[in-house]
Amino acid sequence: MALPLYQRKAEFFRTLGHPVRIRVLELLGDGPMAVRDLLADVEIEASSLSQQLSVLRRAGIVTSRREGSAVIYALAGPDVADLMRAARRFLTEMLAGQAELLETLREDQANADDQPLPVPR
Repeated sequence: MALPLYQRKAEFFRTLGHPVRIRVLELLGDGPMAVRDLLADVEIEASSLSQQLSVLRRAGIVTSRREGSAVIYALAGPDVADLMRAARRFLTEMLAGQAELLETLREDQANADDQPLPVPR
């Protein structure tokens, strides 16, 4: 029995649900990279990076190829980079909205602090 599309989407987003995997995808958005270069940028143990790359590869999100002794990873397609950019835009807009709300709250608080306290009767 085939899984419904919404379940497949949930599995896809669960696969993305690790900070190292997201960082790797962001880095690969600039083009293919050797594992040694990913290691330098991600700054985790080689075995941990290997595990995360394996998860991404099994999910079909990245591809790998050998060039001599180096293993080169790349995004499986441009849609992955588009998704990372869309997530960045979404978060940027959300945080900008939160910053505006915070500023409004601070202004309201400053105005309230300038008001005299009521005198008890």
